[in-house]
Amino acid sequence: MRIALGIEYDGSPYCGWQSQAEGLTVQDTLQTALSGIAGETIGVIAAGRTDTGVHGLEQVVHFDTQVKRPLQAWVRGVNALLPKSIAVRWAHAVPDEFHARFSAHGRSYRYLLVNCPTRPAIQSGKVGWFHAPLDMSAMQEAAGLLIGSHDFSAFRAAECQAKSPIKNLRQLDIHREGDMLIFDVSADAFLHHMVRNIVGCLVYVGKGKYPLAWMQQVLESKDRKLAAPTFSPDGLYLCHITYEAKWGLPQNKDTGFGMQDSGGRRGF
Repeated sequence: MRIALGIEYDGSPYCGWQSQAEGLTVQDTLQTALSGIAGETIGVIAAGRTDTGVHGLEQVVHFDTQVKRPLQAWVRGVNALLPKSIAVRWAHAVPDEFHARFSAHGRSYRYLLVNCPTRPAIQSGKVGWFHAPLDMSAMQEAAGLLIGSHDFSAFRAAECQAKSPIKNLRQLDIHREGDMLIFDVSADAFLHHMVRNIVGCLVYVGKGKYPLAWMQQVLESKDRKLAAPTFSPDGLYLCHITYEAKWGLPQNKDTGFGMQDSGGRRGF
C-alpha cells in the first residue's frame, strides 16, 4: 500500500529535510514516528528537499507499507510521536504509480522579508531581514525579467544535483504589507538555493547597488559568481506542491501560517 502525506514543519531546529547520519533532519524525525505507528521501518520520498532553516507549509511525501492502518493513524497517531515542530496535516491512499517527486508538476515558495532598521526578535528564524530602504518598483521590474523558461545557472548552488539548469519560472510576485516584503515564487521545479539567490539579487537591485539591467546580465551570464550572495533561509517557506487532480490529494493552497496574515502585524 502506498500512502501520501502532507507535512508542515518549522525548519529551524533541523539540518534540512534530507536524511543524514546524525539524524537531525525532518526526514529522519518523520520516518522514526511513522515506523513507530507501522511497527516496521518506514522510508519516505519527498516532493523536494529543503535546506537547513527552511520551513515547510505543505511538503508532500509518499511511503510504502505492508501494514493496514486507518488513515487517521497516519495523521493523529504519527503526530503524537512527532515533536511540536513537525505535523502531518493529511494522509491519502494513492496508487503505486504515484510518486511524490516525479508526479509533481509545480512547486511554490514564499519568502518573508522584514524591511525595517532594526532586526526582529519575536519572528527570529521565521523571516529574513534587511535594514535599509528597498525600492519596490525596481525590484518588481527586475523580477519580471526572470519570468519564463531560462537557464538559471547564475542562481544555482555549486552542489546542486539537478540534471538541467533550465527551469520555467511561472510566478515571481512581490508586494509589501507594512514592513514585510512578500515574495511569491512558482516554477515547474527549482535549483538548489535558486529562490534564496533570486531574493538576494532582488535586494541588491532594491537597495540601489545595481541598476535594473544588471539582473538581465546576471541571468544571461549563467555565472553564479556574478550574482548576489545566497540570502538567509529563515524567511523561506515551501508552500505548495502541484499535482494532477486525478490523484485526489486533499491539498489546500490556503496554507494559513505565513500566507494570509503575514503583513504589517508582523505576527503572521
